[in-house]
Amino acid sequence: MLALGLWPDGSFDASGALEVLRHERTIRVLWFTVWSAAVGTALTLLLGLPAAYVCYRLRFPGRRLLRLVLVMPFVLPTVVVGLTFDNLFAEQGLLGGLGWHGTPAAIIAALVFFNLAVVVRTVGPAWESLDPRSGEAAAALGAGPVRVLRDVTLPALRPAIVSAASVVFLFCATAFGLVLVLGGLRYATVETEIYLLTTDLFDLQGAAALSILQLVVVTVLLAIAHRARATAPVDRRPVAPRRPHRSDLPAAALTLGAGALVLLPLGALVIGSLRVEGRWTLDNFRALRTVGDGVVPVTDALRNSLLTALDATWMSVGLGLVIALLVTRRSHSATERRIRAILDGLFMLPLGVSAVTLGFGFLVTLDHPPIDLRTWPLLVPIAQALVALPLVVRTVVPVLAGIDDRQRQAAASLGAGPLRVLATIDLAVVWKPLLAAAGFAFAVSLGEFGATSFLVREDAPTLPVIIYRLLSHPGTGHYGMALAASLVLAGLTALVLLAVERLRVPGVGGF
Repeated sequence: MLALGLWPDGSFDASGALEVLRHERTIRVLWFTVWSAAVGTALTLLLGLPAAYVCYRLRFPGRRLLRLVLVMPFVLPTVVVGLTFDNLFAEQGLLGGLGWHGTPAAIIAALVFFNLAVVVRTVGPAWESLDPRSGEAAAALGAGPVRVLRDVTLPALRPAIVSAASVVFLFCATAFGLVLVLGGLRYATVETEIYLLTTDLFDLQGAAALSILQLVVVTVLLAIAHRARATAPVDRRPVAPRRPHRSDLPAAALTLGAGALVLLPLGALVIGSLRVEGRWTLDNFRALRTVGDGVVPVTDALRNSLLTALDATWMSVGLGLVIALLVTRRSHSATERRIRAILDGLFMLPLGVSAVTLGFGFLVTLDHPPIDLRTWPLLVPIAQALVALPLVVRTVVPVLAGIDDRQRQAAASLGAGPLRVLATIDLAVVWKPLLAAAGFAFAVSLGEFGATSFLVREDAPTLPVIIYRLLSHPGTGHYGMALAASLVLAGLTALVLLAVERLRVPGVGGF
């Protein structure tokens, strides 16, 4: 991408890239990306922080179920989230009276829906481990609940909040399928603009210029998040949750609002998929086996998605385990420590780098001999594995880092070879988190749309791709079929997440 954007004719020439960035439409796209991501981040924090407090500091029936509900949207494919909110705010939808259909308000609501899990799962564990005695001392000296929150609690949580906010902003700015469905060409972000420049206008240099700009921003945001995590308190035991008090009512009310934001669109998706012309029916689901208007049967696309996700899972888990073992081994010098830190950050880049940018990079790199792999069946699984890789690494690294290296030394002193030490010490501890990471990687790969939309073969589309094709081919029943297919995909990812949640692995999924 660097060569295409800055060395278009073999010699350095940044004028073309700068010209793209000066276009009036590009400026509008950049502005919409920034302000929508900023507003989405602010609203996500507004709902997510009280939800993190309620889910991790209070004890009440259904607490684990509430956590599951709030986390579930994060593993939903962005194209499904976009269609869900399109159906919710449509003229005949449950909230059609708001007049938000086709407006930035619908996009921002969907961004908040999608990213609530990041705040809950990042700030929640930090809040759970926060020593309550500082707040109790401040209250004993006469500070009210608001002042304790402002002067004691929030400063202690600042690293976790900054980390969550930077990641949420990053995900808001790179929510490809969501914006593509809800915004179309009228409300475009950098993500959708790269897609448009590549697939419709064939302006590869313009797409490369935007991709380079996005890479720079993403790197800065990931550095901020990494620095915030490095300053966060560690090795604290969770504090036992307490029963709710009257002072917890505002937080509980905002948490109920967050729960409604999650459940209402999903309920509208279920209703929309089961109703045709005002009557309850399964016709939309029966139609998933049909072929028409250039769209292959959805059942075939589902099979392609499952097989592709399986390949992507074993790739991401295998590579993620190797990376985690590499970056958690004891460093014997400052130079080695810095190299491990650089590698750790390098393999985190796919967490925030646009999947569209990733797909575009594959497209322009592997499209000519001797490395022409565009028709290679494993190309899509490789791209999806890179998208899931950071989630695997961030799940496994804390577990491996928590193993006392003296255990490995003791096993080696008793005659165990390197492989025996690995099997008896590391794998014995990490197998459960690794299994959870595999489930999370499978769910993410199952719904990946950004990179897949560039690389998928016409004869083997995945389910997210076929859902977008159904929306792009107006026809009898296509919208209802898209709703039914989205419900199937959402159900599969929810089942995988439920299985992961039952493993009870803290911090799974990179949070």
